[in-house]
Amino acid sequence: MPRIGKKKVHLISLGCDKNLVDSEKTLGLMYKAGYEYCELPQEADVIIVNTCCFIRDAKEESVQTLIEMSDLKEDLGETAPLLVVMGCMAERYKEEIQETLPEVDVIVGTNSWQDIVDAVDKSLAEDEYAKVREFRPISDNVFVEKPVNERFITAGGHYAYLKIAEGCGKNCTYCIIPSLKGKYRSVPMEDLLKEAESLAEDGVKELILVAQETTLYGFDLYGKKMLPELLKKLNDIEGIRWIRILYCYPEEITDELVQAIKMLPKVCHYLDIPIQHASDHILKKMARRTTHDEIISCIAKLREEIPDIVLRTTLISGFPGESDKDHDILLNFVRDTEFDRLGDFEYSREEGTKAAEFSHQVSAKTKAARRNEIMAVQQEIAVRKAEEKIGREYLVMIEGRLTDALGDSKETSETGNDNIAAGNIYIGRTYMDAPDVDGLIYIDTGSREFMTGDMVSARVTGADGYDLIGELI
Repeated sequence: MPRIGKKKVHLISLGCDKNLVDSEKTLGLMYKAGYEYCELPQEADVIIVNTCCFIRDAKEESVQTLIEMSDLKEDLGETAPLLVVMGCMAERYKEEIQETLPEVDVIVGTNSWQDIVDAVDKSLAEDEYAKVREFRPISDNVFVEKPVNERFITAGGHYAYLKIAEGCGKNCTYCIIPSLKGKYRSVPMEDLLKEAESLAEDGVKELILVAQETTLYGFDLYGKKMLPELLKKLNDIEGIRWIRILYCYPEEITDELVQAIKMLPKVCHYLDIPIQHASDHILKKMARRTTHDEIISCIAKLREEIPDIVLRTTLISGFPGESDKDHDILLNFVRDTEFDRLGDFEYSREEGTKAAEFSHQVSAKTKAARRNEIMAVQQEIAVRKAEEKIGREYLVMIEGRLTDALGDSKETSETGNDNIAAGNIYIGRTYMDAPDVDGLIYIDTGSREFMTGDMVSARVTGADGYDLIGELI
């Protein structure tokens, strides 16, 4: 039975930052419709789980979360909440969810999340929660989302992800995204600017541009790549201090984009370039649209034009058919290129992808060994690069105070950063670090107090693994 009074909603967002944008907008829609957010699922009238199933680990996390929420619903009995599933797993496994998790009341597909309020209201209108399914075709080559400026920012309010496009048309052989999200569809620029302005008015200081591929932004709407133009307009928004770009495919990085990153003062000299591999043999099997030499040329141009640029990439180890030679090519590429930030993932065999049917699948043991070897090389590079920053000065965005993050009863040493002395320690990020995936800088501020989102100047005095230690200037 639904609780009496204003209905409360709890949302669990899993997977990527693009999913997080949908989650925040979903909460905004629910709030606008009269629902209020609550932090504890057991106190909610509606629990929404925004799922992910991009790779095996993400799928397992989504399944485990749904089981936990189903068990909670069963334990609560008459006060059990409505259970809603949205996101990629809802799109990909809707029949399986219906059959194996009868506790789920509402299932909403990836192209239908904006219908969630109507779906929830429809289900709640019945004495016994009605089973509601909302799915729109994902094959539509038009942008089906309406502008949603109301967002419940979950990242603390000082930074926010700006999703500039949906879907993907690259059709890499390992990736399920095109079948779950549809073709590449850019968000109209005027809608993005309104959303960015709204975020700035709410106190957001850093915009992080995301999409399956940001570099192709605007081509479907305007007949040309418009990311440089979008950056110019975002740069003019008052209140925004940093603009960060993620997920740039190397073959789509133009000279115009390089110059925009170089010249626009608010655009961070930071670029995420997910190349996945460096062996031409594997790149071709992945259906990637670039080569080993083209990747090297792209990186060389970026570093020549923007000497202080920080480059991040992601790789896949153990792709079907990856030989010892292919692995050595990738390992040597990592060693020679010296990325500032790098993540390597073991290949995940996903049903519905071309690569899942390829012969010569690599064993789990070999995949893990190759990944570990690459990450060991990268760790040496990252630690050395961190030590080279000692003595340099950077602008830092404050993320919070260390004692607040740990709890006042905790000891500073529990961070694992043994070189950080006890004191009034604040956690921050430089332009070199994206939230959640990169390093941090720990600053002893003495008696000075700061708020999350404040910008301070700091000098690096030490390094501890991937992280930096600094002092106020």
